[in-house]
Amino acid sequence: MKSAGLIVEYNPFHNGHLYHLQKTKQLTNADVTVAVMSGNFLQRGEPALVSKWARTKMALAAGVDIIIELPYGFAVQQATIFARGAVYLLNALRCDHICFGSERGEIQPFIHTIAFLEKNKTDYEAAVSFHLKKGMSYPNALAAAFASLNPPDHIIDLSKPNNILGYHYMLAAKQLQTSITFDTVGRKHANYHDQEAINDSIASATAIRKLLQEHKSIGEIENYIPKETVAELKNYSDTFGQFHQWENYWSYLQYRLLTMDVDELRNIHEMEEGIEHRLKRAAKQADHFAGFMELVKTKRYTWTRLQRLCTHVLTNTTKTAINNAGTYPAYARLLGMSTTGRQYLNVIKKELPIPLIAKASSFQSESIQLDFQAAHVYALGLNEPARSKLLLQEFQQPPIMFS
Repeated sequence: MKSAGLIVEYNPFHNGHLYHLQKTKQLTNADVTVAVMSGNFLQRGEPALVSKWARTKMALAAGVDIIIELPYGFAVQQATIFARGAVYLLNALRCDHICFGSERGEIQPFIHTIAFLEKNKTDYEAAVSFHLKKGMSYPNALAAAFASLNPPDHIIDLSKPNNILGYHYMLAAKQLQTSITFDTVGRKHANYHDQEAINDSIASATAIRKLLQEHKSIGEIENYIPKETVAELKNYSDTFGQFHQWENYWSYLQYRLLTMDVDELRNIHEMEEGIEHRLKRAAKQADHFAGFMELVKTKRYTWTRLQRLCTHVLTNTTKTAINNAGTYPAYARLLGMSTTGRQYLNVIKKELPIPLIAKASSFQSESIQLDFQAAHVYALGLNEPARSKLLLQEFQQPPIMFS
């Protein structure tokens, strides 16, 4: 069976994701699609709007065959580590293709870019270091270093979020020495971080979440999401009483920052350069999360990087815990599968280099403890009895079967 891999968050699953899925099947002629999906917290350091189980149902209903969770230790990370974890899992699951979204939908410029940066590696790394020392944020330092190399016209624009991720996916595969074939689908209408819904049927996940938070009505976003997503969002709201957003967790984050001493904070993953002092000061002044973020952001620290850092504080994710989690995922947690997906897993399961986990409580490792911590914290965003119901799902829910 020919398989195509997708690296996703589905926060929530929308019409743009459906387009990507359909084009992936068309480009690759795949018999089965495998999605590696972030769990409760996402790459940009945000709680997912709804649980991974609800998002798994959305994906299965849309036609994805297998959904595997990207562990917390790789999901809430900068692009390099995020890509490494996701590509490793898709390679472990014997995917023939990986298809990602990009600005132009052409794979050749990515190949040229990797070759160009390999050729100019020393100059590029020196330029990145130079711009970081000047106080630039990491993304801006990368962009400035890239521009300083006078890149030719036939390579990609690395200032675009989807291009950055695609580049890192392909680089991770090269480092893993895999035989995976890469394909890319051009973005249709909405850009990755667009705040506004700009088309009758396509809007970014960011714009969709913004509409939902502003209007408190699923009806406001129905044009931009499949009907199965509409149904799942309504079901989640009815079952758990609300959606997840950072403001739900502000009091917990504030408590952590006020009660941890600076030595404890220094041990948190991604805590660097004395930023812990700035976080503690802001926690004393702010009365909500958005206001806190305005107080702590700087030219050097992007909003995304700070959100990730706050997530690690919230979940008590230490530098030691991340180091102990390893360079690559130690397991593949199965969240859901179709009948076709089950057939595929039956064919490949004896070849898997890591355990395929159907139930979290049946597997013990230091790295999965990060997922458990994240699950407990994620549930804090709900009121009882919904909180306990979600936690029960985390530890007892078998993979969702879809036929």
